[in-house]
Amino acid sequence: MNTYKDILFDKQGRVVTLTLNMEETRNAISQQNTIEEIEDACRRAQYDDEVSVMIITGAGKSFSSGGNVKNMRQRAEEMSGPALHLQERYRRGIQRIPLALDALDIPVIAAVNGHAIGAGCDLAMMCDIRIASTQAVFGETFVNLGIIPGDGGSWFLTRQIGYQRAAEMTFTGRLVEAQEAKALGIVLKVVEPEALLSEVQALANLIAAKPPRTLRLSKRILKQAQRTSLSDFLDICAVTQSVVQTSEDHKEALTAFFEKRPGVFQGR
Repeated sequence: MNTYKDILFDKQGRVVTLTLNMEETRNAISQQNTIEEIEDACRRAQYDDEVSVMIITGAGKSFSSGGNVKNMRQRAEEMSGPALHLQERYRRGIQRIPLALDALDIPVIAAVNGHAIGAGCDLAMMCDIRIASTQAVFGETFVNLGIIPGDGGSWFLTRQIGYQRAAEMTFTGRLVEAQEAKALGIVLKVVEPEALLSEVQALANLIAAKPPRTLRLSKRILKQAQRTSLSDFLDICAVTQSVVQTSEDHKEALTAFFEKRPGVFQGR
């Protein structure tokens, strides 16, 4: 049951879909209520053992416009206050979204249905996998407004597409259409608009059919690989492997393999 104002939260089997549902602002995510709802939805998914995958998408024609530029202009005087005050606003505001998504052990797939601009582009980059509609457009456009990605977008963008490509997008603030986004490595696949959700749901269901505990640990391992030395990482792998290799799901996976049938996993 959906209990939110700005987003929709729908659970089907082991897959949760979070839909930004503010077409009037092209799914801007800069309002405090929106931030808190996204944070809460991530927390719900993380601590629900019956959830294995999250899909993030947008209602209407946009994925997310990022910040609400009209509100930004109206709040210009308020946002020109003491620097320490503004710093705290970012920490208590938009920066809660990357922290909430980074805390997720479940894979997150972005179904980018339209424009993903500014913080909206960064939201897509915070996901593990991105599949885009042919109508999708990406833009790291902060410099056009005389600001930087205060949501930490540079951290995600450089890791996804490399420093040079991230620098070009950041310094020019230009828009990148779907096919170029695929060539740059921003998205995994581009599909027609009417096929987007079915394509993403099929991928989500394929992933969700895997042993749930092993899936979560696999994501942890991928993220730890980005920030750990090889020797320390090998120690982590040895410990993690000892956990999954003694699990009931591992035994079931082996049995299912030899019996040539899908596994029935219990998360044990």
